[in-house]
Amino acid sequence: MTLQDLFDTPTALPTAPKVVDELIGSFDKASVSTEEIAKKVSQDPVLSAKLLRLANSAYYNVSRSIGTVEDAVLMLGFVAVRTLVISSGLVNGFKSVTGLDLREFWRYSMHTAAAARWIAKKVRADQELAFTIGLMHAIGQLVMHSAMPERAAALDAMAGPLDEGRLPVEQAALGFGYTDVGAELARRWQFPAPFSDAIAAFATPLATEPLDRVAAVVHLAVWRARAERQALSDEQLAATFPQAVADALGMEAGLVLADMPPLDELAAGLEEMMS
Repeated sequence: MTLQDLFDTPTALPTAPKVVDELIGSFDKASVSTEEIAKKVSQDPVLSAKLLRLANSAYYNVSRSIGTVEDAVLMLGFVAVRTLVISSGLVNGFKSVTGLDLREFWRYSMHTAAAARWIAKKVRADQELAFTIGLMHAIGQLVMHSAMPERAAALDAMAGPLDEGRLPVEQAALGFGYTDVGAELARRWQFPAPFSDAIAAFATPLATEPLDRVAAVVHLAVWRARAERQALSDEQLAATFPQAVADALGMEAGLVLADMPPLDELAAGLEEMMS
């Protein structure tokens, strides 16, 4: 199966909510009014409810209760609201996927997203872009399991879908991997080029020149989320830390190894996107 064959499979692509398509389109607009965005989000009652739960969650820690979509947009800002709505739409675009525990998948992805935003802030990269790429970085796995469940199951037997060793197994067996699939999905959904570029590059960010800083940030975040899944000790964390990538970002290892809060704490409240 080629990458094109994969995307030609009817079960490969989910349908994104209309408001998500419209918000993706807003990336190319010079200015978008908060009133316009609030109106679009308000037309989808499910997304509206999730946005309000997220806006009032521990993740954003706002000083007052947010009661309307308009309040959420004004308090959190258009970019953050766009990130949340698009992310929620992505999560809910895949209702069930053969061979994958979706709750585990999205928990891992949200931990990656939260870690990516935290790291991006430290190295002065785009926090909202890092968050969204962190959430989307493994979305190719969902497409592959949806489009070719039997082949994906055979690959699962060799390396778990969230394991570090999964990508080389896919590339050896198929000639492409979930990073290629995720990047192509971003292109087909008409995300701006930085999204597909970062998804394609995050696994080996130092192979791309000039350095894609968001891809490098997500690389570190993926390492941290996987380390948590594996319950690595402090010694194992230090031994496996991607020092070369951190060096490329100008980031001290101690920031991630010692200063980063627990991922459950960083992602507190994001579980609202899975409900």
